Amino acid sequence: MSGEISPLGKGSGPAPSPELRASHADRDRVVDVLRIAAGDGLLTADELDQRVEVALSARTRGELAALTADLPPLPAAPGAAGVEVKDLVRIEQIHSGAIERVGHWVVPRRLELAVTFCEVTLDFTEAVITQDTLRIDVAMVGKRLTLVTGPGIVVDSDGLQLVHCKVVSRQPPADPGAPVRLRVELVGQKAHGRVVVRPRRRTFGQWLLRRSQGPGR
Repeated sequence: MSGEISPLGKGSGPAPSPELRASHADRDRVVDVLRIAAGDGLLTADELDQRVEVALSARTRGELAALTADLPPLPAAPGAAGVEVKDLVRIEQIHSGAIERVGHWVVPRRLELAVTFCEVTLDFTEAVITQDTLRIDVAMVGKRLTLVTGPGIVVDSDGLQLVHCKVVSRQPPADPGAPVRLRVELVGQKAHGRVVVRPRRRTFGQWLLRRSQGPGR
């Protein structure tokens, strides 16, 4: 149906084979669908706990699909239609509060960061993405630059000059066969502090359930 997405992040079209192995991203998307359904009153607290536990230990997409088969599909996140995408956005700030771009923010075609001693967080997990590449020109001193990634979002920091600074990447290994939705290219200079690339943090409940399943889950 137009304007809706499946729990596995696919639009309308042929369904993926149920025998395909499920990734961590697949499991996390289904857990999010279950939590939203519970918040809407479609699942009881006990049903939510049971299904989340099964989702976090599921090995195939077929097992995950069974957990949401009786739930309506989620409406699609705001997309590019009717959204103004800027060619260039410049963020300039000195000794001030934290800078955050989270939720359904529109990713520009190019971003300039001219920031001194301010934390910067760019969360791409729910962002409106209309192109396959984002160039970020960095002129940043001190504090931390955090990039929160999701499935299909990769960060290339090879063009970034580091001065008393390091890049900490906590991204899980990329699936060679997975399509790249957005390539974030960091260029320019980052002095002092650090650059952190990480996935979205799990909720405490998800962490406990994943831990109880042991390594490899």
